[in-house]
Amino acid sequence: MTETEFIEQLKNQTSAAYGKLLEDFQQKVFGTCLSFVPNKQDAEDIAQEVFVEVFNSINKFKGQSKLSTWIYRIATNKCLEFIRKGKAKKRFAFLQSLSGNDYNLDKASYFTEINHPGLVMEQKETSETLFLAINKLPEAQRIVFTLNKIDDKSYKEISEITKKSIGSIESLLFRAKKNLQIILKEFYKNHN
Repeated sequence: MTETEFIEQLKNQTSAAYGKLLEDFQQKVFGTCLSFVPNKQDAEDIAQEVFVEVFNSINKFKGQSKLSTWIYRIATNKCLEFIRKGKAKKRFAFLQSLSGNDYNLDKASYFTEINHPGLVMEQKETSETLFLAINKLPEAQRIVFTLNKIDDKSYKEISEITKKSIGSIESLLFRAKKNLQIILKEFYKNHN
């Protein structure tokens, strides 16, 4: 079945199309959600919202990008919406205290999925520190860094998802790396 036929089936809201949508994208969307919100339950909840949104708004899909790009854009936006609304803030309160004394606040209760498929780290604590640092980045840098370095998306894919130029993506990625160096240097200076 072609992508156009698949989209038509989704627009007709057939259960077979919804099943194929889940089969083709469930793990990928969950992985993207996990990249932004490293808690299994929250990532699952967000992924579920993504599929409800895709199914409910498929008629708004204009076909100006690939279906997968549109789905990743929805997933990224849902994750950012989740973070912005502060749904995670109660359990994520320690993010602001990355370089403070109360770093050990309850990080173990939030980072349930540090073994993200896109991250190969030797120690869980190193992964936690990296996620904490990434979440201190300005939003545009955080999105680009997460999609590129954790989700392994190409500049072209990120450009399509974020609707930013490749030059802008490169610039944001460069600034994100510089800012992460500063954040991590400060963190390790305060926690040694």
